[in-house]
Amino acid sequence: MKKTINNFLKSYLIISLLFFSFLVGSIAKAATPESKDTIKVVIMGYSGDNIIMQIYGELISKLGYNIEYTPADYIGQFAGLKSGDLHIGSPGWDTTAKDVMADAWGSGTVLNMGNIGISVFEDWWYPLYVKDKCPGLPNWEALLDAECAKSLSTAETSPKGRFLEGPIEWGGTGNLRIEALGLPLEVINAGSDAALGADIVAAVKRKQPIIAWTWQPYWLPAMYPGEFVAWPEYGDGCYDDASWGPNPDKTHDCGNPTGYMWKSAWAGGESIWPKAYDVWKKFTLDEKTMGDLVYKSDIDGTDTMDVAKDWIAENESIWGEWLK
Repeated sequence: MKKTINNFLKSYLIISLLFFSFLVGSIAKAATPESKDTIKVVIMGYSGDNIIMQIYGELISKLGYNIEYTPADYIGQFAGLKSGDLHIGSPGWDTTAKDVMADAWGSGTVLNMGNIGISVFEDWWYPLYVKDKCPGLPNWEALLDAECAKSLSTAETSPKGRFLEGPIEWGGTGNLRIEALGLPLEVINAGSDAALGADIVAAVKRKQPIIAWTWQPYWLPAMYPGEFVAWPEYGDGCYDDASWGPNPDKTHDCGNPTGYMWKSAWAGGESIWPKAYDVWKKFTLDEKTMGDLVYKSDIDGTDTMDVAKDWIAENESIWGEWLK
């Protein structure tokens, strides 16, 4: 009889613990989303960054959050994150937004949510055949030659050579570098990331000399033989201390910094949507995955949202851990 009672008590205890675990799990699940307020997720003028944001947005939608994909400028988004008008920032790259990110994180109103795990490099790039017209490349001083500049000129820039930079909202500083180093070149901004890639590819196919902005990881420099221009090495004083670098009177007389893609978020949102913020902190991708996703968008012509949804459908073993 005593043994029967003990077995009953053990069974009762086990059932009670299971029920308690189920109840706690149900309460936790019911607590997400913590707020029905809309989370504003930034998208901008680059397919790669948009795919990242759409993967994240669709994942937190699975948890019940209301989201809105909100267009913003690459640099301008940080003002919106500071004010709380935007909530989850599009990735900032050390190569072009290092100072802006540091300022935003230092304000106390924008959180550094960690790097995505993707190392990046971006700068001026040319196809290898340009060296026939600009001997001395990749050394930047080859661009000082008048004949080199002439070969790079267009009807819009002649007699100066053209440097094809990214869309103006990317906040490029090519004009400052040209001025600092006395290059006989003129900046022309592409209308979009797709237009930038299309212009480069068209020039390569015609063997037209071109110097243009590109980056890694990205399909274009991996597909076409080329090199990045070698500039005076970047240092922390290059962008704000004129005495730094070869031109003692100008800033930006150097190459770009290298680094990573970083995640940012409005600090005020962490207490409103803590689980969504936890997912953003855990979110990581690698260079190969990023390159493959952008290729599907830019070359195969797949809509970025479809690229994001396809990745989600195929990779639950990865993102499932982020949602726990």
